[in-house]
Amino acid sequence: MAEIIRMPRLSDTMKVGVIRAWNKNVGDKVQPGDILAEVETDKATMDLEAFQEGVILYIAVESGEVPVDGIIAIIGTAGEDYKALLDQGTLALAPKPETTDKTPASPAASSNQPVNTPASSAMEKGRLKASPLARSMAKEAGIDIRAIQGTGESGRIIKKDVEASLQNPRKTAASTSPGYVSTQGDREVPTSQMRQTIAQRLSDSKFSAPHFYLTMEIDMDQCVEARNQINKISEHKISFNDLIIKACASALRSNPNVNVSWYGSKMIYHGDVNIGVAVAIEDGLVVPVIRSADQKTLSQINAEVADKATRAKNRKLGLDEMQGNTFTISNLGMFEIEEFTAIINPPDSCILAVGSILKKPAVKNDQITISHRMKVTLSCDHRSVDGATGAKFLQTLKGLLEQPISLIL
Repeated sequence: MAEIIRMPRLSDTMKVGVIRAWNKNVGDKVQPGDILAEVETDKATMDLEAFQEGVILYIAVESGEVPVDGIIAIIGTAGEDYKALLDQGTLALAPKPETTDKTPASPAASSNQPVNTPASSAMEKGRLKASPLARSMAKEAGIDIRAIQGTGESGRIIKKDVEASLQNPRKTAASTSPGYVSTQGDREVPTSQMRQTIAQRLSDSKFSAPHFYLTMEIDMDQCVEARNQINKISEHKISFNDLIIKACASALRSNPNVNVSWYGSKMIYHGDVNIGVAVAIEDGLVVPVIRSADQKTLSQINAEVADKATRAKNRKLGLDEMQGNTFTISNLGMFEIEEFTAIINPPDSCILAVGSILKKPAVKNDQITISHRMKVTLSCDHRSVDGATGAKFLQTLKGLLEQPISLIL
């Protein structure tokens, strides 16, 4: 019996998935466990597996966005009539009428199938006729939806109309913003699901969590010397970032009031020390998690960070590997950034921004000397971490990095 394959919810924040590529075609036989397609979520690119045996009878979307629970494909027996099942599934997923638009979308428009009804104006009695998805896409892209010609039933603006407008922005009457004049060098790119989610989460964090910032300069001379000695004798070459991760994990173990998450009606003081390490990828920022980092050696941390950073950049990191962090580190030192502040990665209460290690004049034993110095800035959520608590954590971190022998033993 034919069965509809729907877009699964692959993360807690996922609203739509993006079909990137199909591994199977209509008519292909599939077995449970076969990879049907690659789906981009707001956090990673995942493999969509088949859970039943059969033949692919229908593919709803060759590429592009599909809302959670939207129809992706139909699998059944060869030659089976699936059209009735498709109509039922499409009707069940038709968008609910909006208060300003009481004309429901036709089944064909909801499933992005061709519509034979001739297009007409999307305005009727002062109301704009557009699907909820089209409205959302236009808003996120900064397009005046009133300037888009609808091709849905009775001129209703649907998803493909917005996509066509994005592909041909010069055909859209309204500009991206009032007073904006397009130039030949402009390039308009729809935001990815990952970028949209990053924007939403960071906006929520910045404007809901009362941030405060604590900056400290650390003498890194001993860390530089320790790293040089380790890398001379060890097969596993460690980085300064590995030392910083290990030092933060040890400092969190000594300052458990910083290893806390804020959940509004409750706070959770974590028994494990799980360090999130911000990694920049083409589409934004992901945070692989090093679990129980305080219990791992420098070489173990180095190997795990390298592996997860590589897989993150290839969009092959599992969702479980990007969840459960209790503290986050963002290091821009490799880009010669001396000092910066970072936005807290909720539900963490703190994030450490790490700058470059620079040679500077410094006073040691009342003498001016050249020293390796590094600035770190701790962003704290004042709802769960007080100033003195954050300052004590930084003091512990400073002591560990200035005398790194304890990180090696």
